[in-house]
Amino acid sequence: MTLWRRASGADAGPLADLEQAANLVGLAHVFGDLPFPYDAVLTRWVLVLDDPEVVTEVVDGDQGLVAFAAYDHESLRHVAVHPGFWGQGIAREAVVRSGATRLWVLDDNHRARGLYESLGWVPTGVTQECPWEPHPTELEYRRG
Repeated sequence: MTLWRRASGADAGPLADLEQAANLVGLAHVFGDLPFPYDAVLTRWVLVLDDPEVVTEVVDGDQGLVAFAAYDHESLRHVAVHPGFWGQGIAREAVVRSGATRLWVLDDNHRARGLYESLGWVPTGVTQECPWEPHPTELEYRRG
């Protein structure tokens, strides 16, 4: 079992760093050559960490954060694992431990969608536009 700890305000930068590392590899086919919106992501993490309704948990590694999961009483809001640790079951563990019943995922994030579907999550048919350029489609999933 992975050792998770509750994130603090000091983790905002490392959370943004991990999100960037994971997205540049896992979502390059979606965002292409667009620059990663680091400042906006960092600002979002500061707000998430300050939100008393959101639990943010992280896994530490020798070179920085290995994984994170942010969730509230209903929604899995953010989850990522550093690409160097993919395939070890950490994301699966994060999704399960969150206890969430709802999430949004990029339509073209086939790796994540496969994980959620293997855990019994199903798309609801509801879509929205992602706030980050080029504004790809996000799909709502519910735990079945």
